[in-house]
Amino acid sequence: MSNRPETLDRPLLGILFMLGFCVLAPLGDAMAKLLGATVPLVLLLFSRFAIQTLLLWPLVLAGRLRFWTGGRMFALLFLRSALHIVGIGAMFASLRYLPLADAVAIAFVMPFIMLLLGKVVLGEEVGPHRLSACAVGFCGTLLVIQPNFVEVGAPALLPLVVAVVFALFMLVTRMLAKTVDPIALQAVSGAQATLLLLPAVLFWPGEPLGQSYDATTLMLIGTMGILGTGAHLMMTWSLRFAPAATLAPMQYLEIPVSTLIGWLIFRDLPNGLAAVGIAVTIAAGLYIITRERTIARRLRGPAVP
Repeated sequence: MSNRPETLDRPLLGILFMLGFCVLAPLGDAMAKLLGATVPLVLLLFSRFAIQTLLLWPLVLAGRLRFWTGGRMFALLFLRSALHIVGIGAMFASLRYLPLADAVAIAFVMPFIMLLLGKVVLGEEVGPHRLSACAVGFCGTLLVIQPNFVEVGAPALLPLVVAVVFALFMLVTRMLAKTVDPIALQAVSGAQATLLLLPAVLFWPGEPLGQSYDATTLMLIGTMGILGTGAHLMMTWSLRFAPAATLAPMQYLEIPVSTLIGWLIFRDLPNGLAAVGIAVTIAAGLYIITRERTIARRLRGPAVP
C-alpha cells in the first residue's frame, strides 16, 4: 500500500507539472545560453539564485514553513547549496560551447550515475540488467560527446560534471526531503547560494556588478531566474501529486523539448552521431525505469482482493 495521502494522489496533475518542468528548464537554459556571450558566468549564477531567493522567501514566511532543523541539517543544506552552484555553473558554462540539446542529453547520464552511487554509497542492490543498461546509456552519452569534443575540446565534458554533481545533489536532497518543506528547501538553498556567490561577484575581476546592461539583457536575466525557479517548483509539486515511478519517463521529454528550443532560438540540431547517442541514452534510461517498476511490483507481491 502506498504511503502517499489519497487526497494528493492526482497523477494527471503530477504529469502536467512534470511537463511544465520539461518546458521551463530548457527555456531557462536557453536564456543562460543567450546571455553567456555578454554576461560573466559569476553574475549569471548570482542572479539565478538571488531571484530564486526573492521569489520564494515571501512564500516561506507567509506559510510559516519550517526550514531550521539543527546543525547537521544546516550542514547538509549548505552542502546541497554548494553542489547546486557547481552543477548550474557547469551547465551554464557548457552552454557557451555546446548546442542546447547536446548539453542536456549528455547531462542525462545522471540517472545512471545515481544508480551506481546508490550501489556504492547506499548499498542498494543493483543487478546485472541495470548495470548493463548503465553501460549502454553511458556509451550513448559518449556518442553525443564525441563530435562535440572534436569541435570544442574539453568543454564538451562539462555536462558530465553536471551529471555527477547533480547525482550527489539528489542524494543529499533525499536526506533532507523528510524534514524540510520543498519550498523552504529551495528558499534556503537560494539564500545560501546567493551569500556564497556575493563575495565572488563583488571582487571578481572586471567588477560584474559595476557594469551597465541594457534593458533586453536585464529582462533576459530576470526571465532566466524566474524560469529556473519555476522549473524546480514544478518538479517539486509534480512529486506531491504523482509517484516518482509515474513521472520518471516524463523527464526524458526534456531532451526533445531542448532540441526544439535549440532549433527555434539558435538553429542548432544534433548531428547524425549525436542523434543516435541521444536515442541510445533515452532507450537505456527508459529500460532502467521499466526494470525498476518490474522489481517494485515483485516486491509488493500479488494484490490482495
